Amino acid sequence: MKQLLNRLINQESITSKEAKHVLVNISEGKYNQSQIASFLTVYMMRSITTEELRGFRDALLALCIPVKLDQENTIDLCGTGGDGKDTFNISTLSSFVTAGAGVHVTKHGNYGVSSACGSSNVMEYLGIKFTNDTDFLQRCIDKAGICVLHAPLFHPAMKNVAPIRQELGVKTFFNMLGPMVNPAFPKSQMVGVFNLELLRLYSYLYQDSDKNYAIVHALDGYDEISLTGKTKVVSNTSEVLFDPCYLGLPQIQPSEIFGGNSVKMAAEIFKSVIRNEGTEAQTNVVCANAGLAIATAKQISHQEGYELAKASLASGKAQQSLETLIALSK
Repeated sequence: MKQLLNRLINQESITSKEAKHVLVNISEGKYNQSQIASFLTVYMMRSITTEELRGFRDALLALCIPVKLDQENTIDLCGTGGDGKDTFNISTLSSFVTAGAGVHVTKHGNYGVSSACGSSNVMEYLGIKFTNDTDFLQRCIDKAGICVLHAPLFHPAMKNVAPIRQELGVKTFFNMLGPMVNPAFPKSQMVGVFNLELLRLYSYLYQDSDKNYAIVHALDGYDEISLTGKTKVVSNTSEVLFDPCYLGLPQIQPSEIFGGNSVKMAAEIFKSVIRNEGTEAQTNVVCANAGLAIATAKQISHQEGYELAKASLASGKAQQSLETLIALSK
């Protein structure tokens, strides 16, 4: 590790094979906490390369507990986090709206590290059970159209890193990896990233896959379609600069999608929006994101996906999906 750190500190990059090897060594407890913290810190000071990111991704996928489900085409809606915006749980809500529209969702998530309330925080608060039992997860998909994959249960190799990430409390390259290491290996994916450089790296890696994908970054910094301005969207079929007016929606203010300072506050917003009782801005931003996810999975236009998302929320099907999942968890 000392030799590796010296190279990285000198602005050298490492190969995909070396990146995979070092993450495997971390998982096997071969380095002490100071070495791991230093390794994470280096990548806060310099850009990660495509090869390094590929190696880290391959290591986590090789080490994960895989989930084999009957469904052929599921989608994951997952952001990298780390945008520092403290929005309400837009991608998690969008996941239930997507499920309510008949698209099966394998939702990968974790507790918040650099935000007040991560995906897993709000779902745990609402009473959703976390497990890596495949039979239970299959039952969730069959009955609710969605299952929740709480990352630590599928990536036991990362137990040596979790407390260090928690103590650091800032985004690390593991934020970059989260969306790419879903243990259900979904065929479709909608990913939000926290900057344009990462969008570029993701697009390089995803264009080598057989997935239907959409990678999004709002130009004012959000890792989702925020409707606060324009959003860069790169998919397997196109590259566009999305404007809210494309869906006939007004531009909104950042304060309108703030998620609060606690899990309780985030959960209250979550329940309000899923009941179709959220503000116009909250509802629009969820449907814009769910609409793109539905469009990605079904290979239809964003406008068509948006209409299906609105119908899912207005009809109560999104809420039904959530309530079924909570009932199955009891």
